[in-house]
Amino acid sequence: MKAASLLAPITKRLKGKVALITGGAAGIGESTARLFVRHGAKVVVADVQDELGRAVCNDIGSEETICYAHCDVSRDAHVRDAVDMSVSKYGKLDIMFNNAAIPGKSSKEILSTDNEDFKRVVDVNLYGAFLGAKHAARVMVPLKRGSILFTSSVASVVNGETPHAYSATKHAVVGLTKNLCVELGRYGIRVNCISPYGVVTGMLRKVMAELGFTEEEKVEELVSRSTVLKGVKVTAEDMAEAALYLASDEARYVNGLNLIVDGGYSTTNPSFSSAIAQSFA
Repeated sequence: MKAASLLAPITKRLKGKVALITGGAAGIGESTARLFVRHGAKVVVADVQDELGRAVCNDIGSEETICYAHCDVSRDAHVRDAVDMSVSKYGKLDIMFNNAAIPGKSSKEILSTDNEDFKRVVDVNLYGAFLGAKHAARVMVPLKRGSILFTSSVASVVNGETPHAYSATKHAVVGLTKNLCVELGRYGIRVNCISPYGVVTGMLRKVMAELGFTEEEKVEELVSRSTVLKGVKVTAEDMAEAALYLASDEARYVNGLNLIVDGGYSTTNPSFSSAIAQSFA
């Protein structure tokens, strides 16, 4: 746990709110769960990593504040039960953070893309996000309030650098966000998403290991070299802070936003500069 996380927030920005976070046992989801609890929320961590998920919850606080639910987001009944558990245990659901995702296999060539792997990525990354939003809306619409969040990716705005299944699902999540913000806005429900870049989570480490980069420091170095914002090491906590803003009342008029948290990575195309550098190599 980082030293900063031991400091009590001056203002509990989520006091009295209840949040459900899918993929909450590790990475961005875990960091968000920790930050949301610090800011006064009661949190349900939903994941398929049962032992890790329960350990994270025990480390963060008691069951009065945070609890774990086994949830495969590609299964309707699991998502339904996680939402119902949030309501039965803590009385309501204010924030639904659809964060769970998988990268799929690393091939970027369509001829070598495995069909079943493509379907599995769609089931988790897109269908799972859809189910989370659907069941959250089921309990939020009658109350005419709520915040639904998705984790998309910089792959939703930068193309050609990730496998087709991952890229397609992350583009689709942004489209789902925008469609839902129109429908659910009439009920006072805000729908937004976050598009991270370069966070060295377990998922990114797995992908980079397949490419031959097994040391975390090397992966962090590659991210640092590729971004335009120097001197800042991006962490999962940075994405948690973005989720905190979008979930809080400070963003009460923010709806349909794809918040790109990438240090400016997506603002430029370095291909020409790289070509020049290689010609003099």
